[in-house]
Amino acid sequence: MTVATLAIRKGRKFDQVLDGARDVFMADGFEGASVDEIARVANVSKATLYSYFPDKRLLFMEVATAECQRQARGAMDKIDMEASPQDVLAQTGQHFLRFITSDFGQKIFRICVAESERFPDLGQKFYNSGPAIFRTEMAAYFKHAEARGQLRMSDPLMAADQFGELCKSDVWPRLIFGVIDKVSEAEIIRVVDSAVETFMARYGA
Repeated sequence: MTVATLAIRKGRKFDQVLDGARDVFMADGFEGASVDEIARVANVSKATLYSYFPDKRLLFMEVATAECQRQARGAMDKIDMEASPQDVLAQTGQHFLRFITSDFGQKIFRICVAESERFPDLGQKFYNSGPAIFRTEMAAYFKHAEARGQLRMSDPLMAADQFGELCKSDVWPRLIFGVIDKVSEAEIIRVVDSAVETFMARYGA
């Protein structure tokens, strides 16, 4: 049975279960997280936990999705989409890079990659709740900026992918492969400023 065939049920202690599960998954990983420990940390019975989430994969996907959506909403709420492309790109890029280099963002990524072969639904759900949202929102903004004569491009989705990759330059590969263990705010600003400069050189009107 795949995760897609299962369904979650929301109730009074739903958020409580999610908060407990988030803490356990981040501490122990997907494989190491036990239902007993999640129920203990969330301060609910196993019966209550299973009534909401009949499968641990479903619970993990909900935790990852909720966090990714929260990050996406937070970014969109804070960023002035009517500002210049340089300002919008800088704000968006910094928010994006802060999240993917955060402890939570790294662990979610590593868990999804580690489990994607056995449980492909996990990777697909993560992509749809995180990278795909970033890609779609940025492409929509690019179309808007192009209509105002600020950008010039033929493929907004490709441009969104390229900007995301530019924002990961240098620090992301070294972080993922363990060359460094954290990324400073100064490094985030440096990488994103360079990404914006490169992007605007290619797509600025």
